[in-house]
Amino acid sequence: MSDHRAHQDSPDARPAGAPAQHADDAEAQAFRELLRGLRVWDVALPSFDPATAPAEPLPLFRQWLREAAEAGVPEPHTMTLATADAAGNPSVRTLMLHDADERGWHFASHRGSRKGRELAVRPRAALGFYWPAVGRQVRVSGPVTVAGPEESAADLHHRSTGALAAALVGRQSEVLGSVEELARSSEAAWERARREPAAPVPSWTLYVLRPEEVEFFQGDAQRRHVRLNYRYGNGRWTQDLLWP
Repeated sequence: MSDHRAHQDSPDARPAGAPAQHADDAEAQAFRELLRGLRVWDVALPSFDPATAPAEPLPLFRQWLREAAEAGVPEPHTMTLATADAAGNPSVRTLMLHDADERGWHFASHRGSRKGRELAVRPRAALGFYWPAVGRQVRVSGPVTVAGPEESAADLHHRSTGALAAALVGRQSEVLGSVEELARSSEAAWERARREPAAPVPSWTLYVLRPEEVEFFQGDAQRRHVRLNYRYGNGRWTQDLLWP
């Protein structure tokens, strides 16, 4: 009986003059239909036999990134970075991987950016890579350390003129007054970057995430996904298969 009353109250109970919701409802339904109609992995995907995986995750990560590039994935070194502030509120953004070696996964930013501030109070992070052309994902998590000023400067100056210009603009994550202000600052930064290819940017910081957990996910069109999880503890890596 309560269900029947709720049905009667809507839409007749809407106050006079209130805007109709039909257009919004139709737009919402169209959006849901769009999402449900999008296809996933309509191409042949590679297989992955976890029995052939190396004892440590780094060689497999390098292999998968190279294979993603060879498969035509645009910018396969693009990744998501998740951090959290002092209260534990998470934030996520997309940026580029600068290196992956025995020390860990490398990325960089300004110390005063949101990610820099959050890493200063909570020096842990998680990374996510997704390569749809091959149906693969990699997740990496662990503590983050800060490289020294010389290594941070070398990281920046090995990159493009555009990267240096963007770094010279600075003020990342601060409130911007107008797009015109950004245009003026960017133009000046480009001029300086071309004139001084070794221009210093003291706030530029290289970060290294030392992995404690690395998961490799190989998608399967029949949803029999393969998930191989590496964990580091007691001085060595162990492996586990995870249910998809």
